[in-house]
Amino acid sequence: MRKLINLFAILVIFASTVAAQDIKFDLYNGEKAEAKDLKTTDEQQGAKLAQAGTVTDWNYGKIEKASTGVRFFKFANTGTAPLVISAAKGSCGCTVPSYPKEPIMPGEAGYIKVKYDTKRVGAFTKYVTLTTNATSNTTTRLKITGTVEAEAAPTPAKEKNMFN
Repeated sequence: MRKLINLFAILVIFASTVAAQDIKFDLYNGEKAEAKDLKTTDEQQGAKLAQAGTVTDWNYGKIEKASTGVRFFKFANTGTAPLVISAAKGSCGCTVPSYPKEPIMPGEAGYIKVKYDTKRVGAFTKYVTLTTNATSNTTTRLKITGTVEAEAAPTPAKEKNMFN
């Protein structure tokens, strides 16, 4: 019985610290951050996840085959307790996310790095699923889209023959 009471007390303490998370996302391409409209609902208390359409979507546009497929999603913890990202998983092996392993303190920001394998030609839509301790939404889905175009074939040099 004592073990059950201790377990319940630990769960209550954990739940109270988790309830103070808020995450906002922005996009970063390695050169400059793009300003996006990050919307939150002030009526909701505790953890809030700010999503505004393009904030969690990144359109690569048209990119060349074998070019860099790295993009960054910038996020901020606007809650009152440390934010912990416990996992980031790509929807397939061609999408590889990296995330900060240390807790993000309230008011601080971090980046989710997403690398897409651009060796495959054609349109793509892939997802990265984040698992966090934010109470409003413990899983967040980031979306990347774009089109990988084949490298332009080099024009063959004209062969010289006796007529030219």
